[in-house]
Amino acid sequence: MSTYADRLTALREQLKRERLDGFVVPLTDEHMSEYVGAYAQRLAWLTGFQGSAGTAVVLPAEAAIFTDGRYTLQVREQVDGDHWQFVGVPETSVSDWLGRHAGQGARIGYDPWLHTSAWVKDAEKALAAKGATLVAVDTNPVDAVWPDRPAPSDARLVVQPDALAGKSSAEKRADIVDWLSEQQADAVVLSALDSIAWTLNVRGADVDRTPVALAYAIANADGTVDLYVSPEKMSEEVAAHLGNAVRVHDRDDFAPALAAYGGKRVAADPERAVAAIFDGLQRGGATVLALRDPVVLAKAIKNPAEAAGHRAASVRDGAALTRFLKWCEETLPKGTETELSAAAKLQELREATGLLKDLSFDTISATGPHGASPHYRVDEDSNLKIETGQLYLVDSGGQYADGTTDVTRVVPVGEPTAEMRDRFTRVLQGHIALATAVFPEGTNGGQLDSFARRPLWEAGLDFAHGTGHGVGSYLAVHEGPQRIAKPNYPGGGPAEPLRPGMIISNEPGYYKAGEYGIRIENLVLVERRDIPGAEQAMMGFETLTFAPIERRLIEPAMLTRTERAWLDAYHGRVLDVLGPELNADERAWLLAKCAPIGG
Repeated sequence: MSTYADRLTALREQLKRERLDGFVVPLTDEHMSEYVGAYAQRLAWLTGFQGSAGTAVVLPAEAAIFTDGRYTLQVREQVDGDHWQFVGVPETSVSDWLGRHAGQGARIGYDPWLHTSAWVKDAEKALAAKGATLVAVDTNPVDAVWPDRPAPSDARLVVQPDALAGKSSAEKRADIVDWLSEQQADAVVLSALDSIAWTLNVRGADVDRTPVALAYAIANADGTVDLYVSPEKMSEEVAAHLGNAVRVHDRDDFAPALAAYGGKRVAADPERAVAAIFDGLQRGGATVLALRDPVVLAKAIKNPAEAAGHRAASVRDGAALTRFLKWCEETLPKGTETELSAAAKLQELREATGLLKDLSFDTISATGPHGASPHYRVDEDSNLKIETGQLYLVDSGGQYADGTTDVTRVVPVGEPTAEMRDRFTRVLQGHIALATAVFPEGTNGGQLDSFARRPLWEAGLDFAHGTGHGVGSYLAVHEGPQRIAKPNYPGGGPAEPLRPGMIISNEPGYYKAGEYGIRIENLVLVERRDIPGAEQAMMGFETLTFAPIERRLIEPAMLTRTERAWLDAYHGRVLDVLGPELNADERAWLLAKCAPIGG
């Protein structure tokens, strides 16, 4: 099937054979992962969309693709509007659209291993008004028409040393036992891949850019864990590391095993465990407790070893990025580089550290109009030459055994316009406002989000993505439950209180469609603040990311004295932290970049 139109036609023919009047294709896997292995890239195969969040619905005479504000431009570049309607979420949900567009009495198929139970209930309710029904399929019809679908990865598990993990797997499992006792539960299903990796202190290579393995785990109240993973992934070293308390089974045995919990009280996470898991437990006679995976919060609060590891990773990563920014300033004005070649150069510099395991996500290497797509992904078809007069935005990160990084910087190619400097300075002011925020215990990210937006709002501007996401410890670059975002931001509410030890990004931006994009991103660590005379516990942020912020894009006169002081102090720290990592020529360049801003 050479075209996406052919693939859409083939799926519709398959749906006819299965007596279905429609099908829903989400971008996820059996673990509700954000980033998925090649075998699960059904949405990309069907539509051409390369973003990391979206859903398609195929009906006999129409089809729609649903994306949020991060992908408004990207989806229109990558998906054929002659065959697909573009629908924005959360303004319109998939369920609501189905309720309006499905035919009377239609049978709409879905894969219960790719949706949550809450989604199923919402869709059933929306369809009921049309006399339509939602039908769970045993095998995914997209797979039936995808002739060269990749097989799931067979990469082996590896041990994450306790020295980097900061806590042994036995200690983590003991904490889960305590949690199960509090919940009066017999077991908890761990279906999120990073939860399993963190709990067992193992890592994998089954998902691009995220060091996890395809597996399920059930943690029991007696302290044992049943791990379901393909046998070829195991090694003697991993088996010895896991010990006798972890029983290893074939991954294919997981679904049947759910029936063995009849009469038991079993917890499962309604956001992270798919509908098929809830269905399997309930059919087997278990009492299912819809509770958040107990690992989620424990994993988000970094212990001292994890925080120290991230600081070390940030130093080497910041040095590599600084070398890249120097290369950009010297090379990009020549007009010889493209988005792809620049991304390759940055990866080369990270690999030169000798410690890079992988990128933490596909580098967003975006020049000019592509910068206005916050999650743009360059490929051979979209690749642009980087030219004078443009802003070049690079959002990137690395996976190291001691930490996961994520950082965004913007480089002007040639002389930036007054408007570019104004917008960049407003984004910087928002970044500083968040970096310097002091807030009481119990504050959530939604309460801080407007700090980063106010300078833009004052000019009638805004940005259509969250301001901050959690980051894992050699795990997922996007990690919950903490976030900094507007309350209605897609993907769930930002109501989780920020706690000391959480790592979160600080990344306000501005995007002018068809022209340029701006984002300044550092990672920060939530820490306690000792304030003389304070009447309650207070917190703030330690900045973890070090790389120069482009002074040619800053309008000093717009900055307050306090903002200039923060920028100068930050650049002083950049010099102190990165200087020893650089050669004399690189240090001289960095010294000029980090000179006091003035104004």
